[in-house]
Parts: sequence; structure tokens; C-alpha cells
Amino acid sequence: MAMRKREDSPEVFPKAAGIDIGGSSHWVAVPAAAAEEPVREFGTMTDDLHAMADWLLACGVDTVALESTGVYWIPVYEVLERRGLTVWLVDTRQLKYVPGRKSDVMDCQWLQKLMSLGLLRAAWRPGDAVCVVRAVARQREVLLAEQGSWVQRMQKALVQMNLQLTEVLTDVMGMTGQAIVRAIVAGERDPKALAQHRHGRVKASAAEIERALTGNWREEHLFVLAQALAMFDSLAQRILECDAKIEALLVPLGRHEVELAGPGKRLGKNAPQFDARAALARWAGVDLTRINGLSVTTVMTILSEIGPDLSRFASIKHFCSWLGLCPGTKISGGKVLSARTRRSANRVRQALKLAAMSLSRNDSALGAFYRRLCARMDKPRANTAVAHKLARMVYFMLTRGEAFVDQGQQHYEEQQRQRSIAALRRRASALGFQIIPDTKTA
Repeated sequence: MAMRKREDSPEVFPKAAGIDIGGSSHWVAVPAAAAEEPVREFGTMTDDLHAMADWLLACGVDTVALESTGVYWIPVYEVLERRGLTVWLVDTRQLKYVPGRKSDVMDCQWLQKLMSLGLLRAAWRPGDAVCVVRAVARQREVLLAEQGSWVQRMQKALVQMNLQLTEVLTDVMGMTGQAIVRAIVAGERDPKALAQHRHGRVKASAAEIERALTGNWREEHLFVLAQALAMFDSLAQRILECDAKIEALLVPLGRHEVELAGPGKRLGKNAPQFDARAALARWAGVDLTRINGLSVTTVMTILSEIGPDLSRFASIKHFCSWLGLCPGTKISGGKVLSARTRRSANRVRQALKLAAMSLSRNDSALGAFYRRLCARMDKPRANTAVAHKLARMVYFMLTRGEAFVDQGQQHYEEQQRQRSIAALRRRASALGFQIIPDTKTA
């Protein structure tokens, strides 16, 4: 009965088509009245995709719904979009509980039917310029993660030779660590000579480093160490190439003149090797690094994923919901069953949560806010709440062009103090009492 009622309902997109994406072929369904054979199979080659577009246009189709299956949908999406069709990228979870879907043929027909009835929602994909920057930025993140894995292999080789460098150095691949590892690979074995590479800021003494570098120099572990260092250097060169590419891509996107206030934050070792702060500010129109906790790398992740134009989101609530930072609303019988945020692999969400964690020792209003939340709840929930606050600040800066001004930890704590006093006065007034300040301690 429910299916018959749905079939009788008016069509929102009467000229819609549905495509079931596959690795070796794509099944396409158009309205039954548009063609004698409403379901056809097309290959994955470029000429097959153009033939698919020709057939859809000949059938009078103007809107196409396709599932986001792996990366197989990207060529189809780009070809159909270039041919003038409106393409809706649909999350496969929306079709998870639809009954009766037993084959690819049925899948594309269900997609076409649900799309024509307006029962699907399109995923948001930024413009081509943002997608180009995003691809290179994601490649840079992959290279950084791969570089970190080779650092772990170097540490393993050192430990196997009982060279306890990690016990005396915080970062094995810092200035001192790199100099020592490169000297070992070059052939130096004298612990005293290796300890001479100690930087003045290292807390451990030269004698402690010399003691940690007294081990057994086994040939197989030295070979692994040399191989890992070579891979580390090769990946570092690829990262520099990504930085150069991102810098070249950001030049035509910098349409705003932004005056940067202050020298900026201290750059980390994974920061881009160019003036990314100025380039990103010219692209966005505002300097997002002014927000406490947001480094240049974090801002580059945010802008490369969503771009500076947030007009696609109707309000700030829609933006935070898309990021997966809003509380859940599982309510039954007037009782809240769960208010946890949904799980999400959104890269902007992950970047904001990492930025929130960096505020634990920050001397700012946001840092004080984070520490206050940690005193009230567990740290994971506090990270999510602060990430939500950071997302709201990013939204307001990008949509309104407002500059972020940190009022400081002292101002925030005084504001909380006045709120606590006001709450106590309201409570005392409700009980028939009056609070009188102690002038001796005030």
C-alpha cells in the first residue's frame, strides 16, 4: 500500500535519471516514457561515458543521480557535468534500507524513481578550483603520514641496535636527531663524536647523549636505517613539490587584499615552505590563523576542503551539522536517548578537533574555555564542544569578513566570575535572601 501511494505522488524531477556506479560498467535508468529501453549498461572508458551523456541528452534528461561509490563516480560526475547535466551525488546510506534491490539493474531504477520523487539529497562538492587545491593538499597529507611511518622505522632500527636516542631527545628527527642519524649513516660510530651534534636547546647533556649512543652496530640494522633515511629524504622532496604546486594554485585565487596583523604564529615542522598565511588570507579575504588554535596547516586543510564560499549552507547550524559537530537528537517518549555527535570522517571536523586539543595550554579566552569544559566533562566531549565553537568562528569570519580579536584569558575568567555572581544573586533572591559583597576581600 505504501509503495502504491508513493507511485501516485507527483514527481519533483520528472526528467531525472539514475546511475548505478560500478568498477567495470555503469547501469543507467531513465523514465519509462523517455526511451523504448529505459535501462542500459555502459562501459567505463571515456568514449563510453560520452556515449552515456549523448543518450541521456537524447532522452531529455536534465538531472542525474549517482551513488558515491569509491572513486569510480568521479569521471562520470565530471563528464556529465561538462555536458550540461545537473548531477546529484547521493550518499549510499540513503538507499540502505530500501527493500527489493537485488541487482545493479534494480539499483539504478530505484535511484531514478527516488530521484524523480524528490526523496534524495545531494551531497555538497566544492567548485573545480577548490577541488584542484584539495587534491594536492590531500596528497601532501598522505606524504606527511608516510614520512612519519619511515621515522618510526628509523626509531625501530635504532632501538634494535640499543641506541636509546628517544630517551634523550623529544624529537628524533629534530635538528640534533637528524644530525646524529645522518652521521651514523655516513659511517660515524664514536658516541663522543656523535654527541657533539647536540644543539644548545637540548635538555639532555652531551654525556647523557653519549651514553645513549653506546650500542651494538649491527650491519643489517644500519642498512635498514640508511634505507629509511633515504625514503624520508625522498618524501621530503615530494612534499616540497606539493608546496610549490599549492603556492602556484593559490596565486590566481588570491583576489583579496588583506593586511596581516602581527608576525603570525610559530610555524611547525610540517608547515608549508612558503608564505601560506598570506596566500590563504588573500584567498579567503580574512586571516583565519588569528583564531587561537588554528595553525597555517589547519587553515590550509579547512580552505582546501570547503573553500572560502559558504553560501551553500543556509545557516551556521547547517554548517556545523554538515561537519558532524552538532549534538544528536535521539528522543523517544520525551526522553533523550542519546545526544552524541554522529561519527564522521570529515577532514575539516578532524582538523578542528586537533586544533581544539592544542588549546590545552593556550593563554587565551579559548584556552580558558577549553580548560573549563575539561573540568566539567571528559576530554573527548570537551574537544568536540571546542571544535564546534571554532567552526562557528570560522563560519562568521568567512561569511561576514569579521576579524577575530582574542580578549584574553583574564577577560574570560572575569566574565565567568560575573556570571556566577549573577546566578548566585538570582538564586538568593528566589529564596528570599540578599547577597552583600565583602568589601574587605573585594
